[in-house]
Amino acid sequence: MPSTPPTQHDLWNGPAGDAWVQAQSLLDGMFAGFVSVLADPVDPAAHVLDVGCGTGALCLAIASRLGPDGRCGGVDISAPMIDVARERARSAGQSIDFTVADAEQHAFAPASLDRIVSRFGVMFFNDPVQAFANLRRALRSGGSLHAIAWRGPADNPFMTTAERVAAPLLTLPARAEGGPGQFAFADADKVRGILKDAGWKDIQITQLDVECSIPADQLPTYVSLLGPVGQALRAADLAPADRTRILQTVVDAFAPFVQGDNVVFNAACWSIRAV
Repeated sequence: MPSTPPTQHDLWNGPAGDAWVQAQSLLDGMFAGFVSVLADPVDPAAHVLDVGCGTGALCLAIASRLGPDGRCGGVDISAPMIDVARERARSAGQSIDFTVADAEQHAFAPASLDRIVSRFGVMFFNDPVQAFANLRRALRSGGSLHAIAWRGPADNPFMTTAERVAAPLLTLPARAEGGPGQFAFADADKVRGILKDAGWKDIQITQLDVECSIPADQLPTYVSLLGPVGQALRAADLAPADRTRILQTVVDAFAPFVQGDNVVFNAACWSIRAV
């Protein structure tokens, strides 16, 4: 019988969460271009929540822009990532409220926030209508949402290169059709319907393209840790030589994205705003 796929809680408190912790600095650099998109401008007195905050990079950026009356918080289902986020905030001398919780279910203080932001954190809800209704109740009247989500796989060849090349070589975890996952918000009309059903107004969904990069010498780390291929490589019972061969085959497939010492790609996303 086929095994039951892991829940989002199990995934992000297990292999996926551990991988993102290990790749924290790589991911921070890769997605640095999204920080200004979500953190600027910010009212210095605003109360802001980052949904799916991960290891805290966006929270740290927002907190540094707030004044003494402002407040920043982050929520994530992954305890390992929140542990890192808390340590980073302590090291930076920032007072940030980090919570390990599922934003779909968590009892946020009603009407306590001015703004909710998210960088790739809203595509993983089991019931997105319930999740966005829950988040809406946490906002004050006139409060705003700004989330970034991936467009479709065809728009993001970098993000699917490893899977395409590794598919004949490894047993990859299947992407759940219509369920939570990286490309769950690829259909803008579907996202607009989710937000409308959850009670949001003035919904604006626009294309956002951001150039991202990582050092070329970090590409093997990226492939071996992240996404379905990283998950499969960690789980597979492979001889060291076979593992090395597969990893090199996948890394070589990223040659079209290599520019000198860097791997450069376009992140094709949706900018999702609502009030």
